[in-house]
Amino acid sequence: MPSLSSVPARPSGRIPTIDILRGLVIVLMLLDHVRETFFLHHQVSDPMDIAQTPPDLFYSRLLAHLCAPVFIFLTGLSAWLYADRQGSMRAASGFLFKRGLLLVALEVTIINFAWTFIFPPTVIYLQVIWAIGCSMLALAALVWLPRPLLTTLGLLLVFGHNLLDGFHFGPDTFMHIPWAILHDRGWLEFGDALRLRTSYPILPWIGVIALGFAAGPWFGRAMLPATRQSRLLYCGLCALLLFVLLRLSNAYGQAQPWQAGNTLAQDLMSFVNITKYPPSLLFLLLTLGLGLLLLHALERHPGHRWQAVLQTFGSAPMFFYILHLYALKLLYLAAVGLWGLNQGEYYGFEHLWAVWVVTLGLAAALYPAVRWFGQLKRRRPDIAWLKYF
Repeated sequence: MPSLSSVPARPSGRIPTIDILRGLVIVLMLLDHVRETFFLHHQVSDPMDIAQTPPDLFYSRLLAHLCAPVFIFLTGLSAWLYADRQGSMRAASGFLFKRGLLLVALEVTIINFAWTFIFPPTVIYLQVIWAIGCSMLALAALVWLPRPLLTTLGLLLVFGHNLLDGFHFGPDTFMHIPWAILHDRGWLEFGDALRLRTSYPILPWIGVIALGFAAGPWFGRAMLPATRQSRLLYCGLCALLLFVLLRLSNAYGQAQPWQAGNTLAQDLMSFVNITKYPPSLLFLLLTLGLGLLLLHALERHPGHRWQAVLQTFGSAPMFFYILHLYALKLLYLAAVGLWGLNQGEYYGFEHLWAVWVVTLGLAAALYPAVRWFGQLKRRRPDIAWLKYF
């Protein structure tokens, strides 16, 4: 990749389209987390069990599949833009390293506590913030590679990691811990008092963030909007076409083949029922393809009022993430206190529409706080730690 050391720094400014898309996936994430809080008595597997999952629950969960890949891709893209603004790859690498460490620390402390409300923890779930943090740590080193090499590495990780699906290492082997972190979702035991769950193995996510960084110049100052839009459209359509071809053939990229059901609706559900943990190639082709098309559509059709709302959420993502987890936990504890455990081990809603209603209500309730924090970030660039949220 060409050095940025000779590129003059440009004034700090966010690209609205990126924040809008980030805000959209944040709201979809909120929907999924409300489901995980108040609909956990109807648990879903990975991939989902078509016979046991009704369509409304299936597609609500499927929408949330967009969140992690799109967010991590945008993280890589934003890292390139940060390097471009600073005029220094060293500054970008340092920022990625420090923010990656912060995200990992937040995952195992504040965020894990928000899920469990247990201290000291007996179980730590290494989830999406962990994956983003580790991917940023990896990208802090990878940014020094020439762009063609970085792109090639990203494609190899995304397209090739399913070749490793057959490799497993038992708990008594020296490769168990690194392999559980990189590729094979599992438990890490640290005595009787603490267990770690590698919910998000990081190897494919490193490929996604690398591709996001490689796509950064599409949003650079020298790129014509028409050229950027054509690339977003072409790459998005190519990813979706490749998804369809590979899914039809059941040849590669997804361990579980799709199967024809008794109805067209079941056929479609089976066709798009893909693995997230770790994300299969087909999972990434479908979600990143849709993400690129959404970027294209948002740029072609700006100015809607709802886009401004999503842009607000997307401008303070980490603040919103922590805030919504604690809000959900407190709401759940309040519901248990008022109505008890009405679904066996859980308090839960009877119908999925209630999950959607609570999602919209909670998004509206948290919006003023997120807007305030976003305004604070813009107003006080002298407070360095604000930019990490």
